[in-house]
Parts: sequence; structure tokens; C-alpha cells
Amino acid sequence: MSTQAATADSVPARTPLLKSRLGSFLAVMPLSFWVINHLWNNLSAFSGAEAWQASVTSYANPFAQAFTFLIVMLPLLLHTGWGLVRIFSFKPNNTRYNNYGNLKYLVQRIAGLGVLAFLGAHIWLAFLHPRLMEGGAEQFADIASEMHHHLPTLVVYLLGTLGTSYHLANGIQTFCMGWGILASERSMRRFEPVSILIFLVLLAMSWGVIYALYTAGGQFPPTAD
Repeated sequence: MSTQAATADSVPARTPLLKSRLGSFLAVMPLSFWVINHLWNNLSAFSGAEAWQASVTSYANPFAQAFTFLIVMLPLLLHTGWGLVRIFSFKPNNTRYNNYGNLKYLVQRIAGLGVLAFLGAHIWLAFLHPRLMEGGAEQFADIASEMHHHLPTLVVYLLGTLGTSYHLANGIQTFCMGWGILASERSMRRFEPVSILIFLVLLAMSWGVIYALYTAGGQFPPTAD
């Protein structure tokens, strides 16, 4: 990231190093590992409904389910609060410094807001609502049918996973910069292809899951509104 891009936000200069590093840590671990594992489990949709239910919605016991939920939600809430502070104090200067680093910085902030809305809806609709309102985990037939027959759902998942893939891939690069792993302009430039590769892999996994669900959804009738 360029010097100009780093000064586009006045927060880092006022934020203690420990707090800034903690925020970036919560952005990458354990959330990034959970996202990758979640996508990997969802790829079982290619093997059918039974395999998907076993991989995505089954837990060894209620304690494992609650523990998994806490591992995801607590870092997500903390990172969301940290990120919102940065976003609302964000002062873009892209018209003054029109460069690649500044563009990435702006897109990362915009993507963060989109990812927040997408994850909030996804966690409620796919995890909380079925268990709290319907007494059980989400059914493969329901999500596959929605993906195939309800265009807004398909579009939201395509865009939401696009934003998530970018936000996470760019966040890993920012994490490496904040923790001193990438300490020079040269190392940052050399890591750029790695960041792009991470983005493409995450996006391929995400859209692969969507494709599998969309294809399977053709055998199920549209869900009732």
C-alpha cells in the first residue's frame, strides 16, 4: 500500500499499535480459517443432499455447535466494531492520489460494508432462523431451491461471496503488513500475486458451491414465501 493510501484514514496514526494489530488478527484468525473450512464443507454439495447435510449442518453434540458459533461470532463482532470505527473515520483522497494502493484501500472499505450485510443475512437465514424458528438445521432442499428458483438469492450470494473473497484476500495482505511480515515496498509488490491468487481460489470455491446448489435446486420445487 502506498504512503498516500496509508494516510487516507486518520485512524491508524491515533490507534495504539496493539489495538490495530488485535483488530487485524481478529480479521484473519480464526475468521479466515473458518471461512475456508466453511467453503470446503459446502463443496460437498457436489455429492448431494446427504453429504452436504453431514458436512455443513451436523455436529457431534450441542456443545460443539455452540463452541463453533462462539468461535465465529465473538471475533466477527469484535472485528466488525473495529472495522466500523475505521470506516466512519475514513476520509478518501482518491481524487488527489489516484493510484492502485489507494484504489484497493477504498474498495476494501466498501467491500467490508457489503460483507457485513451479507454475513448478517447469511448467519440469520442459514443458521439462526432454522434452529430458532423451525427447530432444526437448514435443509439442503431449501437452500438449493432458493438458489435455483429465486434470482435475488442467487445474485446476493454471487456478490456477497465476491466481496468476502476480496475482503479476506486483501485483509491477509494488510495483516502481513501490520505485523511486519511485509516490511518493504518490494516485499509488498512481490506478495501482490499471492493476494490475487488467494482471492481467485476463494472465489472459485464460493462460486463452485453456488453452482452445485443451483444445479441441484432444479430437482426441488420453489419454496413457499
